[in-house]
Amino acid sequence: MAKNIYVGNLVWEATADDLLALFQTFGAVARAQVITDRETGRSRGFGFVEMDNDQEAQTAIDNLNGTPYRGRPLTVNEARPRE
Repeated sequence: MAKNIYVGNLVWEATADDLLALFQTFGAVARAQVITDRETGRSRGFGFVEMDNDQEAQTAIDNLNGTPYRGRPLTVNEARPRE
């Protein structure tokens, strides 16, 4: 079962490729996306990364949460389904 990871407090310039590169150091990334505003197309400052291996995903969460990325501390945790 793939693990979906929430990545928050991203710099506005961050792209899906940036997330991919950041998380690939911990294992195989199935998908990476930065959420954008529908009207302006601008980043909303957060995104999601999907990793197939639960252990690799947990290692990425443990290592990246609170880590500075381009001057901002990342918020990284397991994504929770929308209420």
